[in-house]
Amino acid sequence: MYKLKLNSRIWFFLGFLGCAALLAIGAYLQFIEEQEPCPLCISQRIAILLTGIVFLIAALHNPERTGIKIYAVFGALVALGGASISTRHVWLQHLPPDKIPECGPGLEYVFENFPLSETIKLMLSGTGDCAEVSWTMLGLSIPEWTLIAFIMLALLSLLQIWNPENNWPKT
Repeated sequence: MYKLKLNSRIWFFLGFLGCAALLAIGAYLQFIEEQEPCPLCISQRIAILLTGIVFLIAALHNPERTGIKIYAVFGALVALGGASISTRHVWLQHLPPDKIPECGPGLEYVFENFPLSETIKLMLSGTGDCAEVSWTMLGLSIPEWTLIAFIMLALLSLLQIWNPENNWPKT
């Protein structure tokens, strides 16, 4: 029986496709389901985009052993950075109502009227808007699903260090 062998190039490309699918789901929820993204949602989308870019570059580059290790670690770090944003978002959603921070101005207003450092701080810390759970699937909110996705992307990336299908020469 034929055994399907997937080297790191294919796995990195599949990771890129996974990131593209996550971004497409986010766009669907925003534009079709009219779920307005909060600052932390936007930050998570940026982290998914960056993770996907790392995976795409790794797939196109198709490096040798050292390059795969570098891409694997870098991809995992970017994905874990996104996971930390998702963790903060999940934490905000589980706060008691009296502990939720105040809702802030819309992102468009912030981008136009605040310095970049304040905008980034707002996007990474979140506001009361981020505590609202407006959509769930199987009892998990969007940030909880995104956290799971980031952990899976980080694992996919790190597993390429030990992928036996890379056909490396013995050293």
